[in-house]
Amino acid sequence: MALTLKLPTPAGALETYALRGAAPVKPAAGVKFNRIAYSAAHVVADPRAAVDPWLASAVDWDATIAYRRRLWSLGLGVAEAMDTAQRGMGLDWPTSLELIRRSLDAARDVPGALVASGCGTDHLAPEAAKGVDDVIRAYEEQMAAIEKLGGKLIVMASRALARVATGPADYEKVYGRILSQAKQPVVLHWLGDMFDPALAGYWGTADVDAAMDTALGIIAAHADKVDGIKISLLDKGKEIAMRRRLPAGVRMYTGDDFNYAELIAGDGWGREAVHGKSDALLGIFDAIAPAASAALGELAQGNLERFHAILGPTVPLSRHIFAAPTRFYKTGVVFMAWLNGHQSHFTMVGGQQSTRSLPHFTELFRLADAANLLEQPELAVQRMKTLLALHGVEE
Repeated sequence: MALTLKLPTPAGALETYALRGAAPVKPAAGVKFNRIAYSAAHVVADPRAAVDPWLASAVDWDATIAYRRRLWSLGLGVAEAMDTAQRGMGLDWPTSLELIRRSLDAARDVPGALVASGCGTDHLAPEAAKGVDDVIRAYEEQMAAIEKLGGKLIVMASRALARVATGPADYEKVYGRILSQAKQPVVLHWLGDMFDPALAGYWGTADVDAAMDTALGIIAAHADKVDGIKISLLDKGKEIAMRRRLPAGVRMYTGDDFNYAELIAGDGWGREAVHGKSDALLGIFDAIAPAASAALGELAQGNLERFHAILGPTVPLSRHIFAAPTRFYKTGVVFMAWLNGHQSHFTMVGGQQSTRSLPHFTELFRLADAANLLEQPELAVQRMKTLLALHGVEE
C-alpha cells in the first residue's frame, strides 16, 4: 500500500499525495569513476547551542563529519567550506578553518578520500579593502592556514576583489600572485552573480565572454598551478566553450546545477579527452549523493544510457532547489539531508532554514520522490508532516 500524505497545492488547497514507492538506486560497491567528482558539502547546525543564529555559528561537528564520511563512502570527494557550507552566509572564516581541519583529519582514515578546501578573503569585509594589495594579503592568510594543514586549495571568488578591482589587470595581479605561491595545483572558482550578487562583474567586466578571456589568460599564464576551474554560471554553452579553450591538462569542473548530467557525459570534442567533458564540483551532489555515485559508476563502465536514466530524473529537483534567488539553494540541500535521516533536525547556521516557502518545500518533496531520492520513505513522510504542522497545515 502506498504511503500518502496531504500536501498543499499551488492554489492553497490540500490534496492527497501518494509516494511512488520506487526504491532508491544503490551504487555498486568498488566501482571507480572516470570523472573526478567533488560534492560541495553542507554543515549541520547545532540547534541546542545558546547562540543567536543570525549573529554566531554553532556547528554539530560529529554530524557534519559523519556526512562527509558518507560522501567518501560513495566515492565522492568533498569540496570543503564552500558556499554550500554557507560560507559567507552564516559560516565565518575561523569556523571554516576548523571545519577544514576536522575534514582533513577525518579523510586520513579513508583510503582515497578526496578533499579540496575553499580559500577566500571572507575575513576581510569588502568595505574594509582599500585596494588589491589588501585582497592579496587576505588570500595569502587563508592560503597559508589551509596549506599548513596539508590542504588542497579551491581559490574562491572574492567579494572584496569584486569591489575594489578597476579592471581585468587587477584580477591578473591578484591571481598571478596567489597562483605563483601555491604549493600544489589549485581549483579556481568562478561563481556567477546569481549565486552571489556581490560578485557581479567578476574578472573586471560584466561581459561574460570578455571575462572568460581574462580568466583563460590567467590560467594559461599559470597552467602548471591550475588543476582546473569550476564555473557556476548556469549556462551550459559558456561552460562548453570555455572547456574547449583550456590549456592541456587543466580540467573543467562543472558547477552547473541545471545541466550537470549532459555536461559530465560530455560531447567528445577536443584534441585532449579532458576537454570533451566536464568533471564535477557540485552542491547538488550533496542532496543526490547515492544517485550521483551510481550514475558515475555506470558512466565509467560505458553505460551512457543507464547514466542518464539515473541522473536525468534528478535534474528537475536540482533546478527547483537552485531556483532564484539561487543563493538560497543551501536550504533545499539541508532539507534533503533531514528528510533522508542524515541529521535529526531542520535548522541551519544563520537561521537559513527560513529562506524558502512551504510551497517550495512541498514541491521539493514531490520532485525528490519522482527522482527516487527518498531513502527512508516512512521517515520522509513523517518529517514532511512535521514541517506542514509547523506551518499550520494538519490533516
